[in-house]
Amino acid sequence: MADLNRRLFLRGGAATLLGCSAAAHPWLTTVTLASGRAALGDNRLVVVILRGAMDGLDVVQPLGDPLLARYRPTLGVETGAQTLTGYFGLHPALAGLLPLWQAGEVGFVHATSTPYRDKRSHFDGQDILEAGTGRDVPEPEVRDGWLNRLLQAVPGIEAETAYAIGREALPLLAGAARARSWTPELRLTLSPQSRRLLEAVYHDDPLFHEAGMAALELSAEFVPGKMAPVAPGKGKQAEIDRLAGFATDRLLGETRIAAFSLAGWDTHRQQAGALAPNLAQLERLILQLRAGLGDVWGQTTVLAMTEFGRTVAENGTRGTDHGTGGAMVMAGGALKGGRVLGRWPGLEEAALYDRRDLMPTSDVRGWAAWAMRGLYGLERGVLEGAVFPGLEMGDDPRLLR
Repeated sequence: MADLNRRLFLRGGAATLLGCSAAAHPWLTTVTLASGRAALGDNRLVVVILRGAMDGLDVVQPLGDPLLARYRPTLGVETGAQTLTGYFGLHPALAGLLPLWQAGEVGFVHATSTPYRDKRSHFDGQDILEAGTGRDVPEPEVRDGWLNRLLQAVPGIEAETAYAIGREALPLLAGAARARSWTPELRLTLSPQSRRLLEAVYHDDPLFHEAGMAALELSAEFVPGKMAPVAPGKGKQAEIDRLAGFATDRLLGETRIAAFSLAGWDTHRQQAGALAPNLAQLERLILQLRAGLGDVWGQTTVLAMTEFGRTVAENGTRGTDHGTGGAMVMAGGALKGGRVLGRWPGLEEAALYDRRDLMPTSDVRGWAAWAMRGLYGLERGVLEGAVFPGLEMGDDPRLLR
């Protein structure tokens, strides 16, 4: 109830009294951060949820398989893909990541998925992805996300106030360990007199004082656009810049974990035109983080994951439908990149899942678990039991340097 009241205060009372403008974007949700410098050390983890089911076969294209062009007569030929390996090519909208690939700071996982199968619902798929559970159906009794359970598993973690402005906090970070949330449109402009008045009004109120002061702290510490390591963008690029700028500002300080949510990856129609802008935003986010973090980039790992993949064959509207096996995008100076990881199952019809989707050969939770083990030294038993119930991590893929 306390968390709910804090959210209502910040979304309602603060907006009315202070003139706070909070806008929600269909393609971008909250950035959520967690602090814990003493407990987590100097390593940073950034998790990006790509909502809508990103088509991994278009992002990392298996150009070495002649079946691709047969399944995808418009999407699988003359795409302008950039060479990654002798077999795989990278979507041209991510060409800006090639220097990072060559430096070993970008990598990919192919044919990976959560345990979710068959029904292919965005809502269920995202619930399962963020809950990190081992079943292929949502579990209502699971009320926290796997990233929050990571925080719960780290002794001595520093608790932060949980709040959301414009959007609710990511389910990924929901749970007993508190974390802060922020959206790009936060504006709290107060005169010194108004701030003193607010502090006096809520000074002795245990319910509102902590949340109100936290909101004022963030609005005072971060000025959108003050960090512009990459040439300033316009429109949605500008939103990415503000998001990355805020996260960079915090990660250079006490924050050790950040979670983003980027929507718009559902490409049933005209995928060629719909996917490229989203990939350009993801590329920009990674490049902004790298440029803004400087030397800290060497201690940072970025994991971008989606709820499921898409059909191997394109449909009649030059798009793709909901599938199963998908892809992850990984980045960071701590990453041992320059690789396409995961066991490739092939595109022969008999090798496809349900004879329509890329067969998943790994559990997306396993890659996240190994990254967290490398970053924070968590025991396998904790990762397989508490953070990702039912997970079998398998052999160490040596994700990090």
